[in-house]
Amino acid sequence: MRSDPIARDNAGSPPWLSIVGIGEDGVEGLTPVARGLVAAAEFVFGGRRHLALATPLIRGAARPWPSPFERAVEEVLAHRGRPVCVLASGDPFVHGVGSVLARHVDPGETVVVPAPSAFSLAAARLGWALPDTATVSLHGKALDLVRPHLQPGARVLALTSDGDGPAALARLLAESGFGRSRLSVLEALGGPRERVRTVCADTFDLGVIDPLNVVAIEVVAGRDARVLARAPGLADSLFEHDGQITKREMRAVTLSALAPRRGELMWDIGAGSGSVAIEWMLADPSLRAIAIEARAERAARTRRNAAAFGVPGLDVVEGHVPEALTGLPPPQAVFVGGGASAAVLDAAIAALVSGGRLVVNAVTLETEALLIARHAAQGGELVRVAIERVDALGRMQAWRPALPVTQWTWVKS
Repeated sequence: MRSDPIARDNAGSPPWLSIVGIGEDGVEGLTPVARGLVAAAEFVFGGRRHLALATPLIRGAARPWPSPFERAVEEVLAHRGRPVCVLASGDPFVHGVGSVLARHVDPGETVVVPAPSAFSLAAARLGWALPDTATVSLHGKALDLVRPHLQPGARVLALTSDGDGPAALARLLAESGFGRSRLSVLEALGGPRERVRTVCADTFDLGVIDPLNVVAIEVVAGRDARVLARAPGLADSLFEHDGQITKREMRAVTLSALAPRRGELMWDIGAGSGSVAIEWMLADPSLRAIAIEARAERAARTRRNAAAFGVPGLDVVEGHVPEALTGLPPPQAVFVGGGASAAVLDAAIAALVSGGRLVVNAVTLETEALLIARHAAQGGELVRVAIERVDALGRMQAWRPALPVTQWTWVKS
């Protein structure tokens, strides 16, 4: 999308849609170009707050966003070819409507004039370098999304949903062992009501908070803090499980074999505790996973684990395979950790996209025999992993072997 109104040579439609970022300072903070785009529009879309801020400039029809918001894009597109202006908070492409419209409107049809985002304003007030700061939107989303960012010494900027958001975030931090973290609540940034207050998470006692707020977190981890390591193979004790879990060492090997790449979808068949799907999603925010589990109690446990690890978007499907796989979106990777059979492998292979990876772990002789046969017939890589741990043997210690795991990795041509 264009960021200025200068015409450019292209074969597409001329610009008809302008997206203007507006801050709490209203029209005073808009550039002359932005003011002109608002004033010239036949239709001006935005939240009621945005429209109120821009009222002195609006000459056309003011259109508040519909509810539900899903109809908003349809209403904007209905006026294609006529001067339309969309008002957004700050930078329209930082968790804003700009990225939504960009999926439906050619860049050559659009003029964009951003204002400073809430993240930029917060960083400026605190003197934080944005490239060194984690940013996360919790607006209308689960607070659990902040969990992967809670690293000792980290700085985090979080958009909240309303005036109750900062207190709820403080409770999550305190309950997770980060109670001594400093929280700065920055309210109504850029406007006459701007205010910044700082308090520790475990002593959070701020009164009424403006619904428009950003919470800045200076993370301090206590001895019992639930810190999620950046490498695959997180401690088994972090997961709620009933023994049906891919152990940490084998999980690290499995994630390496699955080879997650940005934007991919993975199926975790026989999810158990969901540990592999969860660590897949932790590898990058763009990654998605579907955990398929036949037992209801394990499916519920997987959902709880997903929330506790900050990936509440994990999709959990209850049902028996291969029937439960019907209708699921095609994956780029499939992991089979339990219940492998010829029918399950055939279904997984059929669903995989070209270039997709299949990783199957076996501990029983029957499943191992199946993988050996598949390797002989279809190729791929077959490895056997044996792990031993020190354990008590009377008054002394000895190596106690875990069940060896045979792993077959195969790539679809």
